Amino acid sequence: MKFCSQCGATVSLQIPVDDDRERHVCTACETIHYINPKVIVGCLPVVGDRILLCKRAIEPRYGKWTLPAGFMEIRETSAAGAARETWEEAAAEAIDLALYRIFDVPHISQVYLFYRCHIANDAFGVGPESLESALFKEEDIPWDELAFPVVREMLGEYVEDRKSGQYPIRNTVIEYPRR
Repeated sequence: MKFCSQCGATVSLQIPVDDDRERHVCTACETIHYINPKVIVGCLPVVGDRILLCKRAIEPRYGKWTLPAGFMEIRETSAAGAARETWEEAAAEAIDLALYRIFDVPHISQVYLFYRCHIANDAFGVGPESLESALFKEEDIPWDELAFPVVREMLGEYVEDRKSGQYPIRNTVIEYPRR
């Protein structure tokens, strides 16, 4: 950040009074600009014994399979955002959403929230960010063609959880060394 969104003056990194970390502070009006993590929301849609996956039509990972997910929007709940992303990417109406997976990824300032869900009328299609969408049985999941490691981890856990019928909410912190 170089300029204040309140008055247009330059900002500098400094530790404000009663704070413990550097923030962007306006050199003129002294507005403190907080930069917070981005929240990614998505669904793990299930139809019977199959999982709905989408093949990405956008970068990153164009042409790879993933779960419907994307950035949460202003003024929406995480569940509403996950349902919206499922509609946008798979033309599927997510119902019966239950929080299933949380990933904290501090090195890129992101938090992922995934919900298990069903699909209304078992109907799905293709949205503008997907090349195709399809239902996969466990043995048919394209493990080598999955777009993101978190999707691989979550699907593996889901396959195991389905055996017991227990779906605990898990939280994983993904740490990468800083450069």
